[in-house]
Amino acid sequence: MSNDASGDLAPIPAGMAGHATAEFAPLVRAFARTFGHRKGAGGALTVHLHGEPLLDIWTGSTGSTPWTHDTGSIIFSATKGVTATVIHRLADRGLLDYAAPIAEYWPEFGANGKDKITVRQAMTHSAGLSALAPIATGMDDVLDHQLMEQRLAEAKPDRLLGVPAYHALTYGWLMAGLARAITGRGMAELFRTEVADPLGIDGIHLGSPPAQAATSYAPLAGTQLTALGNPVSAMVLGRSHLIPGALGAATRCLFLPGLEGLLAGEEPPILRTELGAGNGVCTAPALATMYGALANDGMAAGHQYLSRRTIKAIRRIQTYRLDSALFYAPMMWRLGYHSLPMPGARAGFGHIGLGGSFGWAEPRLGLSVGFVHNRLSAGQLSYDQSAAFWLLPMLMNCLRATRRVPVQETREVAA
Repeated sequence: MSNDASGDLAPIPAGMAGHATAEFAPLVRAFARTFGHRKGAGGALTVHLHGEPLLDIWTGSTGSTPWTHDTGSIIFSATKGVTATVIHRLADRGLLDYAAPIAEYWPEFGANGKDKITVRQAMTHSAGLSALAPIATGMDDVLDHQLMEQRLAEAKPDRLLGVPAYHALTYGWLMAGLARAITGRGMAELFRTEVADPLGIDGIHLGSPPAQAATSYAPLAGTQLTALGNPVSAMVLGRSHLIPGALGAATRCLFLPGLEGLLAGEEPPILRTELGAGNGVCTAPALATMYGALANDGMAAGHQYLSRRTIKAIRRIQTYRLDSALFYAPMMWRLGYHSLPMPGARAGFGHIGLGGSFGWAEPRLGLSVGFVHNRLSAGQLSYDQSAAFWLLPMLMNCLRATRRVPVQETREVAA
């Protein structure tokens, strides 16, 4: 651990494994208390500074076995950050231009007045294609990713074209259709060839990890979203087009009647498709490694993973407009990643998923973070979803104590 500031390691509580520098002891204890005592569930947190590990810890279980360094879970919308990285790899090789119309690469997409929608608009959730109901009737449609790509190509944009409105599920099919048109390959294969293989990591997969992978999948623990299947919820969701304002926009981009079935069972149906917006199975160390390249001028293990030109484009905030489908949250969308208006995150970027798993990069410090866990319970969802809001500030406080980064610089980042 070449970034170890004191030469000492933090004590690892019973039931937890891994390692951390001594200065991270408060974070280790907090993580153990929060994630180490959940029935059938566990989690992992990895922090890299300039590509070297400062902290790599895990705790809990997958239901039947203890959590390990190679345990991965569904990271839901944090998948979007990996999908965006695939697109940036294509742009880096000159295969696409962010300012160009998607139809220039994917001609079918130009139907129904979409011929001028750009790659940049799609990557900032401004393509006017966030709603599910116009393209899908239920779970079977959503599981057919090539059908969804085709239907988005045929779809008509809605009145929010040009305005940030979170494309909760459609983002993945939009990026996959674009990438398929350019490369002839699906997004699951591109996760491997553009992210995992070049970075030398196993723990990033789209859908269920293959049998030969080192990554082991941790089934979802908790109630999941079964409450959405009750008759009242189904009636409301079936009429989402009538719900006004931000609530209506959020409902239309996230839900269809019966969609909660995607998460049912030990091997849920969501694992059997390619959903670049939401079914990545990742480990915490793999996410920290990928975001480490984005946090360190495109460099990973001494190799140039992305050019400085592309990294500069990634770091630029594309829109400060509030997101109409996320209750007017200030997402500060970059090209496929978002920021957070909170201490420790304003200068960074990444993507948070349903349940709170996330990957994060802080370029001013050369810092990257991966956090994954497998609990998904309606009753605890609001608490779990906010994990980044206490993990990142606590991480910054511990990082100051390492003295590997000037105290003033971390204060400016956290300001």
